[in-house]
Amino acid sequence: MASLDLITIGRSSVDLYGAQVGGRLEDMASFNKYIGGSPTNIAAGTARLGLKSGLITRVGNEHMGRFIREQLVREGVDVRGVVTDPERLTALVLLGIRDEHQFPLIFYRENCADMALCEDDIGVDFVSEARCVCVTGTHLSNPRTEQAVLKALEISRQHGGLTALDIDYRPNLWGLAGHGDGESRFVESAKVTAKLQSTLHLFNLIVGTEEEFHIAGGSTDTIEALRAVRQVSPATLVCKRGPMGAVVFEDAIPDSLDEGQTGEGFPIEVFNVLGAGDGFMSGLLKGWLTGEDWPTSLKFANACGAFAVSRHGCTPAYPSWEELQYFFKTGIQNKALRKDKALEQVHWSTNRKGDWSKMQVFAFDHRMQLEAMAKEAGVSDSRIGDFKKLCLKAALSVADGKPGFGILCDSRVGRDALYAASSTGLWIGRPVEWPGSRPLTLEPEIGPDFGGLNEWPVENVVKVLCFYHPDDTAEMRADQEQTVVRLFHAARRNNLEFLLEIIPSKVGPVDDHTAAKIIERFYELDIYPDWWKLEPMKTNASWANACAAIERNDAYTRGIVVLGLDAPQAELEESFALAAGFDLVKGFAVGRTIFGDAARKWLSGAISDQDAVEDMVKRYRSLCEVWDKARAGARSGARAAKGEKA
Repeated sequence: MASLDLITIGRSSVDLYGAQVGGRLEDMASFNKYIGGSPTNIAAGTARLGLKSGLITRVGNEHMGRFIREQLVREGVDVRGVVTDPERLTALVLLGIRDEHQFPLIFYRENCADMALCEDDIGVDFVSEARCVCVTGTHLSNPRTEQAVLKALEISRQHGGLTALDIDYRPNLWGLAGHGDGESRFVESAKVTAKLQSTLHLFNLIVGTEEEFHIAGGSTDTIEALRAVRQVSPATLVCKRGPMGAVVFEDAIPDSLDEGQTGEGFPIEVFNVLGAGDGFMSGLLKGWLTGEDWPTSLKFANACGAFAVSRHGCTPAYPSWEELQYFFKTGIQNKALRKDKALEQVHWSTNRKGDWSKMQVFAFDHRMQLEAMAKEAGVSDSRIGDFKKLCLKAALSVADGKPGFGILCDSRVGRDALYAASSTGLWIGRPVEWPGSRPLTLEPEIGPDFGGLNEWPVENVVKVLCFYHPDDTAEMRADQEQTVVRLFHAARRNNLEFLLEIIPSKVGPVDDHTAAKIIERFYELDIYPDWWKLEPMKTNASWANACAAIERNDAYTRGIVVLGLDAPQAELEESFALAAGFDLVKGFAVGRTIFGDAARKWLSGAISDQDAVEDMVKRYRSLCEVWDKARAGARSGARAAKGEKA
């Protein structure tokens, strides 16, 4: 039985997308980096829709090649067929959005890695695992890559697999247009037509625009071109017609395109057509490979294409399966889909990467408390940074490469530890608030326009602590809310997850509804934290109310972590036992309980680096065990309760 639904073969590049819209590519000041190349986009797009997808390509043995491989893994794509080329660089493409008709792009593909794909890269075992192999026309343009493609098609057909072709005609990549003509979509060529027609009989499905069928059929009359393709191939033909949707022909080609099978279309604002065809193909393959009829498959394809033309970038624009179903249910609320707040929230939430169903976070982002300890010990604040490197060492020792562990670390007095934590596998939260501030004030590095977030690695999570209480004055609430609103949107603009921490007990009296009221208020402000960080509450009712408030407003939240407030371990055990009874609580973020004693002794010179690390490892590991025991006990109790009811 096939373990993969789909394998795509061909181009793989890094797309550098101009961030400024409406200007010339010559004038672009900054670029966003995405994976690109039609087969790569389709592999990621279909994986988002729930297919088990793999990719066969080559990437360079450098940073861009590793980026593609790692991003594909995050998207859930099987990368066993991605070969690292030791000699060639990964292909690059520079792209811009001038207006809805002009999309300048430059291909940097001279002797690039993916065009070195060869027969030896095609593994029989891997290809035979897939129910379908999908190739794109570009890799038929070179004898070496063509042989690789033909071998994969032969293996698939021998094992009863389906085959699909996205014609994906780029004259530039066939040597028919100059470097400055990357936008060109059609140049007549009898040679290209002959090459394509020599392979069309190998496919069950052939997809292209009208211009792409013109090159495949050797005629600029679309009906004649389709008929020419039909003469050499029995494949189902899908002809894309831009804003007019697409039509499917399973048998003879009629006299009019309007006589083909169609699916529901989605008239939306066109923002960016680059990558729209790959989005369309992703939706089409999802329908085709899951047994849907052609009208339904075209509905999927048209919707995915609509998402692509409404957003910046190619793969980042494609929807998740959950998002697609949400869109079908709600319909078009705003023709500029990227401006539909509710839809964008579903897009963001359902395409986040990483499994953080368990969170055991060592919080050593403390600045004010450690500065006080350093002062008490009579040492310079510079020693705090050295101590935080020991905290990181302790965190990594306990994590030992396992998932579910993280840190909270600042960049003002903990920069070296923060930077060293990058790419270690730890979840990394980074505070932005000025310690103890009320009303909320941010660290100077964030900047008055919040532009400091532009410099953050995307794996950093924006963490902000707000001392907020429902009984605050209207002026205090407005001041703090405005800061949090601006910060949340700045985080989203920079593709950074957002953690909101609230501690109302430090401001005024609390009851079973206090936290829930605050949570509801921030959702009213259209703030959707990826994470909530809440103080340990004393009653089951307070936790139930807080969790219910989150679940009412955000079905996709990552969850809650419980903070420690410098509580003794025995007290934390009690709070963990209560919090662990709620599935929305994923774990803890505790600091001084772990590092407090070691920090005082180390800063005063009473213990060595190793002693400090060992002490923190012991305390951190002990808290992890306490949480695991609390969670296991809560789940065991829940199962027992269900058994009693049964």
